[in-house]
Amino acid sequence: MIFSMELMSCTIPLLHFARRPAVLCRWPLVQLSSCQPCRPCTLSPKDGHQDSGRKELGSENQNRSLLESLVMLGVDVKMVQRRQPGVLKRSFTNEQGLASFLQCKGASREVVASIISRFPRAISRSEEHLQERWQLWRQIFLSDGEIVNILARSPESFFRSSDNSNLERNIIFLGSLGLSSKDLCRLLTTAPRTFSNSLELNRQMVELLKDVCLSLGGNDPEHFVKAVLSRNLYILIRSTKRIKANIEFLQNTLALSNGKLLELLQGQGAVILSLSNGYLMKNFKGIQQKLLSHGCGKDDVKKLVTKYPPVLYISQENLKDKINCLQKGGVSMTQIIKKPKVLEFSIKNLTKRLQILKDIGYDFQKNGIGILDSSQRRFDAKLQRLSVE
Repeated sequence: MIFSMELMSCTIPLLHFARRPAVLCRWPLVQLSSCQPCRPCTLSPKDGHQDSGRKELGSENQNRSLLESLVMLGVDVKMVQRRQPGVLKRSFTNEQGLASFLQCKGASREVVASIISRFPRAISRSEEHLQERWQLWRQIFLSDGEIVNILARSPESFFRSSDNSNLERNIIFLGSLGLSSKDLCRLLTTAPRTFSNSLELNRQMVELLKDVCLSLGGNDPEHFVKAVLSRNLYILIRSTKRIKANIEFLQNTLALSNGKLLELLQGQGAVILSLSNGYLMKNFKGIQQKLLSHGCGKDDVKKLVTKYPPVLYISQENLKDKINCLQKGGVSMTQIIKKPKVLEFSIKNLTKRLQILKDIGYDFQKNGIGILDSSQRRFDAKLQRLSVE
């Protein structure tokens, strides 16, 4: 794939190398708010982190000229020293070129400074690398603005890996699995390490999922893979060993038929596959103990988990507190098992809703608990109807 290296309408400064002590501001077409083109930059005394940066300029083995340049850009030098101090010892960097490039794409001066402060290694990326990676991301995202917003939230997702060829291979491979642009966007923003993985590592996980589907009697492994990846964005950055262990645990513990297990894994059960095996086992044990202590049977435990697998995300203590909260508010254990999604809500939210319903004399035994696990909008609408009645 050939990428154009023209930089829209702006010029990128040369890589930072052999700097002079007096740092000049060179921004041909991208104007920084605190300086004028080709004139010495004046630091604003309001920027506390800039003052602190100046105090650190004499640190041993650090490139003084680079430090001055970073301070000029508004970068929090102390944060850089905490996060990736090795960057400050380099004599060959591209911080001004990076800043100019990002501003050409719509990033503000403050966003540029924040990106460099939080992921200092970004200044080691060349103009060519930045252009090529941006073009690859634009295959997934609709606009430069979307990418800038993502970098502002998580600069690591863009700068962590320097291998553009590997990124391109993974984009092509993941796209070939039938994942939508929306799925790829979510993967890149939520689990960017997926695209830093070697292509072979991602292929191994996909092959494992296909084998699982076929071993359980499925006849469409491609659809199974797509369904699991769409529901669990983290699965490709977990080990195949972990996924195998979790599937075996669910198979042995829940004693489901192959067809039911397949249905569970490509449905809500997909979200729990990336949990550590120890955490999964511990939480299942906690659910079992809590339900049995209330007179429920093992079939009730199975029913609860298969109806709402994300319950296995909830820690033992949190689960115990939520169930106690619901029971105190007049909800029975049978009702919780029948509608376990109610456990998704925080204790604070549940307590508030239970109190509101208690105040209006709502009877859970008569009316059920569907109102508790509804969205806030539906909950408010239901309350309004009840007040009219």
